[in-house]
Parts: sequence; structure tokens; C-alpha cells
Amino acid sequence: MATTRRADMFTADGKPSDDDPRENGPTLGDERTTLVETLRFARLTLEMKCEGLDAEAMARRSVPPSTMSLLGLVRHLAEVERATFRVLMAGQDVPKLYCSDTDRDGDFDGAVADPRVVAEAWDAWRAEVDFANRFVAEAPSLDITAEDPLNQHGSGGGATSLREMLVGMVWEYGRHMGHVDLLRERIDGRIGQ
Repeated sequence: MATTRRADMFTADGKPSDDDPRENGPTLGDERTTLVETLRFARLTLEMKCEGLDAEAMARRSVPPSTMSLLGLVRHLAEVERATFRVLMAGQDVPKLYCSDTDRDGDFDGAVADPRVVAEAWDAWRAEVDFANRFVAEAPSLDITAEDPLNQHGSGGGATSLREMLVGMVWEYGRHMGHVDLLRERIDGRIGQ
């Protein structure tokens, strides 16, 4: 997979760098463009916050007693992307990536300091993000719906729209980016813009 050069989000003055890939995106887009761009920004922030860390740092649970780690969050977000876009919205019958009925926290429990586990987590996350991006781009409307009878996605136990799922995914990343900020700062003192 080709990689793109990421800006150094850790600037000395805390101000945005000119080559930050999160800057200068569409600003006056329609609803779909706005939601997709906001989600792209959040996903890029996750990648940028984890740049330059080895497997040990990615797996470090740096805010005890929490079991959260950056690697666990990558795995968790891959699981959420999969459940939202593949399973709920596209109706695919695919297994969970890390969690199970016997290990509901498998995304965090299995986040161990092994370079292969880290690489596999990023591959899984990127595959789910790619699927989600294609699904959203090909959807005829943000009004398409899926049934969420067990309220696993915040629907209240009924139908939910792609629009609601995009807003929910932005919210999911937003809450976890605060965790990512704190975890990274505790690992090496780095804070981002």
C-alpha cells in the first residue's frame, strides 16, 4: 500500500503546518461532503498521532488503570468501522475482528507489543476505512436506512440512516481522539496542534 507524506503535527509553536493533510479541505460543501471531510480529518488525526511509535509504545497502557492503548484504539476503531458500515449499513455477514461473546474487550485485550499485531491492526483499520469510504461514495443518498433492532448503533432499536451513522462515526472518533492525545502525551510528551 502506498503511503503519503504526513505533516509533522508536532509543531514547535502549536500552529498548523502548511502541509498538514487535514487543512485546506472542502469548506463549503454539501452535507455529504461535510460529513465525509470531517470523518477524514478525524481518521488522519489517528494516524498522525500514532506516527513514529514502535510496537511497545503503541501497545503501552500509559494511563493506568485504563487498559486503553493506542494500538487498542486502532483495533477498536477498526471494529467499529466494520460493525457500522459492513455489517449494519451494507448487511454483510462477517465476523468481528477482535471481540467476541467471551471477550468483549478483545480489541484492547489483544493489543500486545508485537510488530505483526500492530501491522495487522493498521491493515484491518485501513481496509475498513476503505470499505466505508466506497460505501458512502456509492450510496445514492444519506437517507438510506438499516435496521438496528438491538440498538447497537444508537438508533433506539429501529431504523437508522447513513447520515446518522456518519454523525455517529464522527462522534466516535472525536471522543477517542481525546484519549489518543492523552495516551500519546503520556508515552513521550508529544502534543499536537
